[in-house]
Amino acid sequence: MRTSPPVVDTDLLARLRADLVTSRFTVAGVGEVLGPMASAALDRQHPLPAERVTAQSDDPCAALVRLFTLGLPVDARDVQGALPTTGVAGLLTLGLVRQEGDAVVATCDLRPYGPADENWWVASDLAELATGEPLTPDHVLGVGGASTTLASWTPRGPVERALDVGTGSGIQALHLSADANDVVVTDLSERALAYAIFNSALNGLTWDVRQGSMLEPVEGETFDLIVSNPPFVITPRDGSVPLFEYRDGGAAGDAVVADLITGVGRLLRPGGVAQLLGNWEIARGTDWKDRVGGWVADSGLDAWVVQRTVQDPAQYAETWARDGGHHAGTAEFRSMYSAWLDDFASRDVEAVGFGIITLHRPAEERETFVDLMDVRGPVGDAIGATVAAGLAARERLTTTSNDELLDTVWAAADDVTVEQHLLPGSSSPQAVTAVQGGGLRLRIPLDSYAAAYLGVADGSLSARQALVAIAALLEEDLDEVIGRVVPMLRYLVANGFLQESSSTD
Repeated sequence: MRTSPPVVDTDLLARLRADLVTSRFTVAGVGEVLGPMASAALDRQHPLPAERVTAQSDDPCAALVRLFTLGLPVDARDVQGALPTTGVAGLLTLGLVRQEGDAVVATCDLRPYGPADENWWVASDLAELATGEPLTPDHVLGVGGASTTLASWTPRGPVERALDVGTGSGIQALHLSADANDVVVTDLSERALAYAIFNSALNGLTWDVRQGSMLEPVEGETFDLIVSNPPFVITPRDGSVPLFEYRDGGAAGDAVVADLITGVGRLLRPGGVAQLLGNWEIARGTDWKDRVGGWVADSGLDAWVVQRTVQDPAQYAETWARDGGHHAGTAEFRSMYSAWLDDFASRDVEAVGFGIITLHRPAEERETFVDLMDVRGPVGDAIGATVAAGLAARERLTTTSNDELLDTVWAAADDVTVEQHLLPGSSSPQAVTAVQGGGLRLRIPLDSYAAAYLGVADGSLSARQALVAIAALLEEDLDEVIGRVVPMLRYLVANGFLQESSSTD
């Protein structure tokens, strides 16, 4: 049954917040009730273990998981017990449930979300997991992989004004509320904005909500921090594939992401940062760096882009055909699959990349930097802090001469180790790799000069002093050693392998 988004009643929502905390319907509480196995299965969109666990529990939190996460009918008495000051009557007034005999059924998904020091809740449309039906075109997503990725990669810190472009249910805006005095959110979807307004009120927050496409509602304004999980999915435009407001931006190919990258700079204040997600097409015989590099060059901003995954057209089609709630083996799935393959073939697309785009407007006029990296696999937990540190390091390097770089005392970061690879019977390493334990978890091959320098980078000598000693020890020309090491030195500083020493010795 299609229902309207929930409604805002400030007094009732204050009671609901208190009830949710008391009943431990929080990230930690739900994790304790479900346990690791059922939680992991639910993350994979398999509800059965969670259904079994909650059916055997009389914990109030279990009743709320069954109601709002699993979409199951729950006895009205159990719901009343779990939310005593709100009550079933209050939930009906808010439009969060409907009555079915002696039971109530959720009309939307409601779940706890946020870091350990926050108790947030996000309401959104019921997922396919709860309804068993394909999604509707105006479906409003809740917490998902893309939203948590963007939130984790965004550098945090106090700012005056922040913007969430394409807010959806408001997940990024929740995080921005902890960073900014003023939060503006935009979305083309009326239904999404209704959920965003509800979620801001549910969490005791106030956002400036604007309806419109992408940057249009805020043209002429400026912000210190802009985030966007835009409708970046590359979808055929010929009507052969259902279009969803949360993922399809109404433009062919990867134009939505290109337009956002090239246009967001006019909204950034000096020193401001834009953190975006995106897809990009990789045509046969081309390099993704050329395509994305052209966009960021046109932006006029500092740019650091990390490509995280690459899919071939078939993988991409399978991912997004399933995303709408259609399953392999059906005629609808086969038709959509073919349409995606035809669309990519029409532009000779060989692969599609996905990644994180960090853009920065320099506080003062200078030459901008562009850094395009391909980094697959897991990254460290505090990746937002890594982004902030990486931006600061890259900005510093744009105005640091080679002589200044060499005369600085650097020390290897605490998470850096060095691997040496030996052939059997040999004492001389055939390869040396610098390994980062946190951050992007990079693995960087080093030549003998760079390896020797990193091995003595303990904060006691400047880079120049260390390289003078290394050149003498190896009986090599100093200028050649410096010429070989400086590019790698810049790379290691930019990516956090080396940090300026605080030693005053």
